[in-house]
Amino acid sequence: MNFDVIIVGAGAAGLFCAIEAGKRGRKVLVLEHNAQVGRKILISGGGRCNFTNRDIKPENFISQNSHFCKSALARYTPQDFIELVKKHKISYYEKKLGQLFCRESSRQIVEMLLEECRKAKVEIRTNCSVKEIKKSNGLLSNKTANSRQNAGVPLFEVETNQDVFNSVSLVIATGGLSFAKIGATDFGYKIARQFGLKTIETRPALVPMVFAKGAEDYKQLAGVSCDAAVSCGKAVFRENILFTHRGLSGPAILQISNYWRKDTPVSVNLLPTENAFGLLENNRENRQKLDDFLGQFLPNRFSEIFTRRNFANKPLNQLGKKEIEQTAQVLNDWQVFFGETEGYDKAEATLGGISTNELSSQTMEVKRVSGLYFVGEVVDVTGWLGGYNFQWAWASGFAAGQVV
Repeated sequence: MNFDVIIVGAGAAGLFCAIEAGKRGRKVLVLEHNAQVGRKILISGGGRCNFTNRDIKPENFISQNSHFCKSALARYTPQDFIELVKKHKISYYEKKLGQLFCRESSRQIVEMLLEECRKAKVEIRTNCSVKEIKKSNGLLSNKTANSRQNAGVPLFEVETNQDVFNSVSLVIATGGLSFAKIGATDFGYKIARQFGLKTIETRPALVPMVFAKGAEDYKQLAGVSCDAAVSCGKAVFRENILFTHRGLSGPAILQISNYWRKDTPVSVNLLPTENAFGLLENNRENRQKLDDFLGQFLPNRFSEIFTRRNFANKPLNQLGKKEIEQTAQVLNDWQVFFGETEGYDKAEATLGGISTNELSSQTMEVKRVSGLYFVGEVVDVTGWLGGYNFQWAWASGFAAGQVV
């Protein structure tokens, strides 16, 4: 059972790599341990798949090497993927901030990828679990090589629950640790360790956060959301925050979770379009109580609990200058402490992974192990919320698919 290329993982990056390799005439086998391919694609974007973002820049990605992603992203752009979507007559729309979604279903993206795989004569095996991978000392002979260029080169032996397969190139596209309930595992990191590769410590990314002790009052606000500017270090995101039964979620919180470190507060500007001091100072004659006044700018339930917890709920005309300064400071810079995140089960991606120092940014091949490639989320490249991680999957899969 000899192939030019074996790809482990039939997600976004794995399928795209298979398509590109197959288009070059390579004999490609994709192995997927789940019963269906593209499970993470299917649940993404609320079932509509935020398949890319119009405005992709290297700055939208987090990695130990911020330059690594540039080559792949430049060679396969959002517009390239949009053209593929158009070719398959998939209707899409821009939700906000360049985020593109299917109008109907994320299943359309999976079906598009499978159709492209069929045209490229890619073989896909589901319910196929890899038991062991070896880099054989044997060589493909001229008789068993699938193409002339493979004759006489070392091969990989992949033992599965279905059969043993051999290939010249092996691509690991098994994703990260997010969404264990749909089959995410640490397989890719195990293979990296097997071949002596360095990995960057992993942690949940794009994940809701849990309040540190002492914030029990806010649990009453579960389901309440408001516009805010959230920052941690130099990173700032202006979008909604959403209160949960345990802490905060919403787009701005998911984004900032990638930059948060334990015991470091997150700053939340609750009035991102207002100078809170000026607002209060200009209304010093107002006889409304503070919570009622703030209810004009913030959700009423939140204003009530937030005021009770942080300030004296006096009429504005009874607030002294120092009280106004303190109130304004908290409104424009609410320091929130979190004890932990909600973990991989609720994370949309994984930070860390295979060190980019081990890989060629041009091809995604391991520098020290000829024929071994890593693509997609398993690599230490993590995008922002909003289609960036899918674009990394397409781009890194494309890069490897040109050379495997």
